[in-house]
Amino acid sequence: MKVGLLIVDMQESIVRKKMDQTSIDHACEYINHVANVLRSNDHTVVHVQDVEGMEEAALDEYRIIPEVDVNEKDLTVTKEASNAFWQTNLEQVLKSHGIELVIIAGFAAEECVLFTYNGAMERGFRPVMLRNGILSTHPEAVTSTYRDRNVISYPVVDYLYKFN
Repeated sequence: MKVGLLIVDMQESIVRKKMDQTSIDHACEYINHVANVLRSNDHTVVHVQDVEGMEEAALDEYRIIPEVDVNEKDLTVTKEASNAFWQTNLEQVLKSHGIELVIIAGFAAEECVLFTYNGAMERGFRPVMLRNGILSTHPEAVTSTYRDRNVISYPVVDYLYKFN
């Protein structure tokens, strides 16, 4: 089974001013670990970037934060809506790579991360949230996301590829 990691909205203009550095570092540790495990086993990492309202003068503010490791093999999908599948080529990208299981991480648990999870489910993928890999300015949103959605932790990802 092919796996894809979607890293949603981990951009300067979105995360930096809303989250403290400790929370960013904590989530990125888990995101980077899972991304590296997947990359080393020929799976796909997709950075989803929100470009709604992006102006030429503010391009730096839309870049992925440096705490997130970006590899030259990673893919990028841009979006202008909360659901990364809405009016984008994300579904086609995932299908062209044979992806069935979609691990979702990033910002914000109650908005873009949740809507992308729902979008993945509606399109027949098996979505899971990365435990410790999602952020929100509302801690209760993270808690309810983990309680109410399918979740995967990094030791499970490690175990899946231990024998490859």
